[in-house]
Amino acid sequence: MNYRMVLYILGWVFIMEAVFMVPSCIVALIYGEDAICAFLITMGISLAAGGLLVRKKPQNRIFYMREGFVTAAFSWILMSVVGGLPFLFSGVMDNPVDALFETVSGFTTTGASILTDVEILPQSVLFWRSFTHWIGGMGVLVFLLSVLPGVTGSHMNLMRAESPGPSVSRLVPKVQMTAKLLYGIYIGMTVVQVILLLLGRMPLLEALEVSFGTAGTGGFGIKNDSMASYSVYLQVVVTVFMILFGVNFNLYFLLFIKRSKQAWKIEEVWWYFGIVAAAILVIAWDIRGIFPNIGEAIQQSAFQVGSIITTTGFATTDFNIWPETSRTILVLLMFVGACAGSTGGGIKVSRLVILLKTIRKELHQFLHPKSVKKIKMDGKVVDHETVRSTNVFMITYLMICSFSVLFLAFDGFDMITNFTAVAATFNNIGPGLEMVGPVSNFSMFSNWSKLVLIFDMLAGRLEIFPLLLLFVPETWKKF
Repeated sequence: MNYRMVLYILGWVFIMEAVFMVPSCIVALIYGEDAICAFLITMGISLAAGGLLVRKKPQNRIFYMREGFVTAAFSWILMSVVGGLPFLFSGVMDNPVDALFETVSGFTTTGASILTDVEILPQSVLFWRSFTHWIGGMGVLVFLLSVLPGVTGSHMNLMRAESPGPSVSRLVPKVQMTAKLLYGIYIGMTVVQVILLLLGRMPLLEALEVSFGTAGTGGFGIKNDSMASYSVYLQVVVTVFMILFGVNFNLYFLLFIKRSKQAWKIEEVWWYFGIVAAAILVIAWDIRGIFPNIGEAIQQSAFQVGSIITTTGFATTDFNIWPETSRTILVLLMFVGACAGSTGGGIKVSRLVILLKTIRKELHQFLHPKSVKKIKMDGKVVDHETVRSTNVFMITYLMICSFSVLFLAFDGFDMITNFTAVAATFNNIGPGLEMVGPVSNFSMFSNWSKLVLIFDMLAGRLEIFPLLLLFVPETWKKF
């Protein structure tokens, strides 16, 4: 383990987090809020810690996948700890576990909250809460790669450790340029959404906060009813962008460089849009009696399907009271998740497609034992390593889910509440069903259960293994 290199990168993470708090300080100044002191103190702590760690560049620049995973895991943990300090220093919360839960939920783009009334928060704190979604959506390490040349010895190992999905590839030969392109697309789409929300007469600060939640597929509501009180136009804009941010960003890059034929050959994207369309139609038909007309049923169905499958977590209605068929579909969509290479969470559509094709291959092998059948995605053969890692991911995923539900059972809540609470946090969604439904929150859980859910949120965002490697003794051996 190259400890010095890991600490050096963590130092830059501390510094970048302090920089990310500057907009919240500006909001506090505009509104004349005392909460600015909380942000300034936190920035001072973060800058001091970062300055100590980056004061001397490491001589040994070797940086393997092990260092990438450990750096990614520690970056998200430390970033969340520091990011929770403004909640404590401003007096918004007095329980450190609650502050950590809220911040981890923000950075991991989960959107699960322990707050019962968000509208009483200082505007600067509310802004920071939403901004954590935008920071976490693309990843702070990807941002570092795009703006700080030479920070790491191996850029790709960091990018693979933090980026969601079965695999991460370069869009262009240089990894740093790939990071810049990803953030360019991310910022561009966010700006377009802000403009469209402003055209719908949403105030600028709210447009920014809602766009941060949409872009990062996070879903922290800035109103107690989430998105329910906004106009249909604004809800439709958010619906469209939630679904767009759940698409593999490789598609946007290929369209940007005018390779549309290659772009639309990405098989995962077709599966993704197919699942979204089918779910919208089935749910709309199932809830047609709840709304005045079929048009409104489709609009509400589209919003909730887009919110759940992309793991955003915004809500326009209490889908907890919808018919059982619709609720079941929404729970299943929690596990499906968005595309690999997007800002969404969940298992990812590509993994499920690979698993389905693996099952089909095995069935074919039973009928034709001597045949050789390859699994293909996008016209290319999927190598054995990818299939193996997908299978191992699913086994580990199911084990963590099972143990998490068991641990939450000690609080004495019902099975649906516990199961969907784990599903909502592990898949980085936010709302679940019953006591953690869209009009409820997670405040009733004990500190122990909140820590379990914090682990689930981090594991879900980091694709499980970077976090689990912290508990493997061999990880900490030196070269």
